[in-house]
Parts: sequence; structure tokens; C-alpha cells
Amino acid sequence: MSSILYGKDILQTDTMSDQQLELILSTAARLEDELEARGQLDNMKGLVLATLFFEPSTRTRLSFETAMLRLGGQVITVADPKTSSAAKGESLADSVRTVEGYADVIAIRHPRKGSAQEAADAVNIPVINGGDGAGQHPTQALLDIYTIQKEKGSLSGLTVALAGDLKNGRTVHSLVYLLARFNARLFFVSPPQLSMPAEITTELREAGADITVTDDLTLAARQSDVLYMTRIQRERFDDPAEYEKLKGSYVLDMGVIRQAKPGITIMHPLPRVDEIKTEVDAYEGAAYFRQAANGVPIRMALLTLVTGRE
Repeated sequence: MSSILYGKDILQTDTMSDQQLELILSTAARLEDELEARGQLDNMKGLVLATLFFEPSTRTRLSFETAMLRLGGQVITVADPKTSSAAKGESLADSVRTVEGYADVIAIRHPRKGSAQEAADAVNIPVINGGDGAGQHPTQALLDIYTIQKEKGSLSGLTVALAGDLKNGRTVHSLVYLLARFNARLFFVSPPQLSMPAEITTELREAGADITVTDDLTLAARQSDVLYMTRIQRERFDDPAEYEKLKGSYVLDMGVIRQAKPGITIMHPLPRVDEIKTEVDAYEGAAYFRQAANGVPIRMALLTLVTGRE
């Protein structure tokens, strides 16, 4: 139980140390190799994960649950807030305090920014943030970094373009802090209405990050090793008309890829709507389904590390 992450919450990426990040990535790689060799592990035998998802999810919830099951643990879940006591008006703090009596670790997704911290403050077991509104999504950022490392062979000296809804995209809010640690050159590609929050851009620039802000996807793709597409998120808009106006801002097709830097890797946190044409799926650098699969070893690593079972 000597892990530097034992008993810790995983809530955001900007407060994660370089040592913790390296430990997570190396543990994920080791567990992925062990799982491939043995087919089933028993690190988490006797432990229970509670997945509390108060907002829709496919990849995050299922990969957390798969990770726990592959490690020999068990899972209890709230997959629909309508079936939980939240529908009766129970506070989040009371919900997680109750679940603390049933589980050894909690993975939570909630529509309100700051909710993961609220949950973590209420309990004495580790809480892992699976997305808190337009806040952060640290486990997605970790699997993204893991994917880039596997796809490109290194995390150093890359140019990465992030495109789409950068204002509300919790995946990119978490990812840019990790990319900056590896001196990545960053392109923030979005309509002005959906630009990266100013506080994030300012903080990164003050720390020395090389950031170009543009609305030109093709320009960024020509110079980038990785293009990280995101969807325009209908659920984050108060005005449906504004969503309709912006939803088709960027559409990646083979025409754009043919103009892009040779060998460019295409990523997307999924689900996609219409921002990546299905014709791109056959492109060898289309990594988004491999990216989704990488959620399992990363979440295996996190589960074992925070419980001291690595």
C-alpha cells in the first residue's frame, strides 16, 4: 500500500504531479500486458466499485466496470438518476455517504461542475471523477495521453490541434494541462463562441505553453501530429437556436485529411455526431476506437493505485 496514489481522489489533471502521471501510465501499460497474457487478473478481488452516473455515459461507465471486472472485483451501479434517490431530492453528499457503506471506491459522473469535489469531500473512500459538467474529465485525459503515447511512440515535442467545442468540452479542459507538461505545441480550433475558457489559456501561456488560437481547421491540421476532434454539445446550450447555428462548425472528412500533415493521428472522445465522416474510419491514423479501448487499462491502473492493489 505504498503507492503515492493510495487513498487519493482523482478529480482533475492540473494538480496531478509528474510522478503520479508517470506511475499511472506505466501501471496501465503493465496491467494491459498482464491482462493480455493471463486473460483475467485478481488485484481487486474482494473489493467493490460503485459507478454513480447521474449523466448519460457509454464508454466511461462501461470501461470503469470492465476494468473492475477484469481485475476480479465487483461493481454496483447507478446508471440512470431517475432510478436513484436523487429523483426524490436526495443531496449528492447524502447519496455518496450512503454508497460509502457499500463500496471501496466510487467513480462518479454528474452534470454539475464541482460535483466530484463535493462527493470526495463527503466520504473517506477514493472518488474518481468521470466528468463533472463542463468541468474536468481526468480519466479521459489520461487515456488520451496513453493513446497518444501508443500511437506516436512518444509524448515529447508534438503539435496537437484540439477542435470543436472547447468552451464546454471537459475532455479538452483536462487534456491540455497534460499536453503542456510534454511541451506540446497547441492549436485551439473553435468558433469564437466556443473558445477555450480564457482562464485555461492564460494559465497555460503563463506557464510557457505555445498556443495558437484559430478557427481554421485545415490550417491547424497541416501542422499537427494529432488532431483531437470534439462534438458540439447540444446538452450544454441553453438556446437551441445557438446550437443549430454552431453544430456543423467543423466536419472532418478525407478531403481535410489529404491536406493535413502526413501520418496525422485522429482522436475523438466519442460519441461523435457528424463532426467526423464515417469515411475517415478506414484511415489508418483514425485512432478513436483504439482510444476508447484504452480506457480499460487506464481505469484498471487508477482503481488499483487508489486502493493499494497495484
